[in-house]
Order: sequence, then structure tokens, then C-alpha cells
Amino acid sequence: MNTETEVLNQRNPWLMGVKDAIPLMGGYVPVAISFGLISLQSGFGIWETIIISTLIYAGASQFLFVAMVASGAPLWLVVVMTLLINARHVVYGPNIASYLSKSRWWIVAMHGLTDQIFALAHTRFPQLESSKRFGWYIGAALVAWFSWIGGTAIGAMVGGELISRWPLLADVLPFALPALFLVLLAPRFDTSLWILTLGLTTIIAMVIKLYGFANAAIPLSAMCGALLYCAVKRQKENRSVRHG
Repeated sequence: MNTETEVLNQRNPWLMGVKDAIPLMGGYVPVAISFGLISLQSGFGIWETIIISTLIYAGASQFLFVAMVASGAPLWLVVVMTLLINARHVVYGPNIASYLSKSRWWIVAMHGLTDQIFALAHTRFPQLESSKRFGWYIGAALVAWFSWIGGTAIGAMVGGELISRWPLLADVLPFALPALFLVLLAPRFDTSLWILTLGLTTIIAMVIKLYGFANAAIPLSAMCGALLYCAVKRQKENRSVRHG
């Protein structure tokens, strides 16, 4: 165990989780305000909107949920589409499962597993002792959850007034979450392999979007990026074996 890891494990894990998650508020609150405003415009009440963010708590799925309900889509289709968008959690689980204890409380706590919390946990869990991970996770997840609920409440209650006073906010708010993802990705640009993979993935996504396939840009570019990463990594490993 190196010195940095020893120092981390001497800290209060709950407070460490809170501190690690505070920067997420910069992305969560603006997007949640957008959701609160859109939900109200779609015919939902203030408390209904807040309950959606509290119980569903699924980012993009919530926008789809209110849009489909407002358009009169059947309930079964709304549920299926919401589950499909959140199918990425099937990938998240195996990636952090080895770091989790056998406590049954982890099942309940997984309600707070968002994309950003997963990214933080994937970095922080290996640095923490097993007994510290649950406390860290709860601290981080609660900050993210409450900031999302709080932002939703602001959007539902005064979002319309904010937009009318500062129209530029309507254009700025949608970029908050993509900017947050970029911040989380930035530390990965530390090796030539990751720079090549993430750079080409971005270019592929932009090209696909420019050709008019906006909905397919992210999943197709993500698959291409994953294949590229695996191919380049395997080639490097084969070279090192031959020269070893």
C-alpha cells in the first residue's frame, strides 16, 4: 500500500465521498433544472416532477419518460424504453462488483449509481480498504442524488422565470451534462492508447452526426472506440511478448 493510499484510508470515508462528489453538482443542478422545467411544460405538477427525480433518478430516461407520457404513449412502452436506456448499468455492475462487500445494503444503495458516481467509484474503490468503500459511496451518492432533486425542484418552481429573465440559460443548460462527462474523461488522457482511442471515438461520433444519424452517433462511436482500444492493446501486448 503506497503513501497516498494510506492517507486516503485514514480519512473519514463518508466525508471523502461528499468531497469527491461536490464537483458533480456543477453538471447535475443545471440539467435537473432543465428537467424540472420540461416536466412542468409536459403537464406534470411540481410534486410529481420532484417524485420522478426522487424515485426514477435516471437522467436521460426521465426526459424520455415525461415526453412519452405527455404524448400519450402506452405505459408498457414507456417502461420498456426507460429500461433500455438504463441497460448500461448491466455493464457497470460487473466492473465494480469485485470491490463490494456482501452487505445486503449495497442492493438498496445501487439506486444512487449514476454514470458519474460509477466513474468516481471505479477510480476510488481500488484505493480504499473494503470497510471504507460503503461509507465513501453513500457520501458521494447522496450528494449527487440531493443535488439532482434540488435542481429539479428549482426548475419546476422557478425555471420558467429564470429562462424569461436570462434567455441565454435555455441554450447553456443542455451543455452542462456533456461538459461534466468531459471533465470525468479528462484524467484518462494520460497514455497514448487512451488519447488515440478517445480522440478517434470523438471524431467518429462527429462524422456520424454530420451525416444525419444523430441518435446512432454515440452507441456506434462507443463500439468503434472499444474495438479500437482492444485491438491496439492486444497488438502492443503481442509486440511485448515477441520482444520479451
